[in-house]
Amino acid sequence: MNGELTTIAIILGIIHQGIRLATPYLFAALGETFSQRSGVLNLGVEGIMLMGAFFSFYVASETGNLWLALLAAIIIGVLMGLFMAVVSITFQAEQGISGIGLYLFGLGMSSLLFKTMIGSVTGITGFSELQFCVTDSFCLADIPVLGEIFFSHSILTYGAFLLVPISVWLLKRTTWGLKVRSVGQNPEAADSVGVSVNRARYAAVILGSALAGIAGASLSISLLNVFQENMINGIGFIAVALVYFGGWSPVGVMFGALLFSTISALQLWGQVLGLNISSNISVMLPYILTIVALAIPFRRAAQPAALTKPFSRGEN
Repeated sequence: MNGELTTIAIILGIIHQGIRLATPYLFAALGETFSQRSGVLNLGVEGIMLMGAFFSFYVASETGNLWLALLAAIIIGVLMGLFMAVVSITFQAEQGISGIGLYLFGLGMSSLLFKTMIGSVTGITGFSELQFCVTDSFCLADIPVLGEIFFSHSILTYGAFLLVPISVWLLKRTTWGLKVRSVGQNPEAADSVGVSVNRARYAAVILGSALAGIAGASLSISLLNVFQENMINGIGFIAVALVYFGGWSPVGVMFGALLFSTISALQLWGQVLGLNISSNISVMLPYILTIVALAIPFRRAAQPAALTKPFSRGEN
């Protein structure tokens, strides 16, 4: 009986941790979905997440205001997204190179700012897990099984999952979403009916970068409540891969994020339980899955036709 209870507790712990760890993947990958659906590949997501994580942590540690810290992450995401848009859309630089440059900038700058403005790894009090208390003596989080899985996460985790149907609505049900999809699929046709290709792409890239900033903040002021150098540890690049894995669909991205985060949770629980698995192998698992996901050919059929292709008015 005790063994069964222990097994159930472990399973619940893995599910809870998987949902929790999906937060940064979701914010970053959904943001990249908007960018790629407009035809712009932003490989700088990792760098934007690092800068968002640093500035949100710094503002939170200096002011104690977590919402102001989140706003700081959004602002830095918008600024870096604007830079990416200018370079890739206006100047039509090669998008892959531009994104890698943005990543390297975020990596180096966040490290420099950390050393000069903070100096050492310290913790803060971040967003706590909500309990959804109905009365003083009863909270939804206390419900057996369902409570731990669905009613004991931070507000940023709920925000990340709420963003999935919002993203579907934006892309499928709004005029703005139609413009974004059209400039990513056939910018010449969109331009011929009066759609500003550059304006739609600018908006999508900046929105995606703002969400990447929030993704970074979700780590430093919600999940981990610390900042250290290169703490994103490849999540930004996995988020880019999740867009391909999810077939450029917000719902597909969500399932991909849950898959990757659950694997990460399994890795963490394996270490806690002392399973005889090499830590190097467990750390590699998410990246191996990324390679496998990118190798699936049918996913590429949904790729926007104009992805990575610059647009100049008057050219065919």
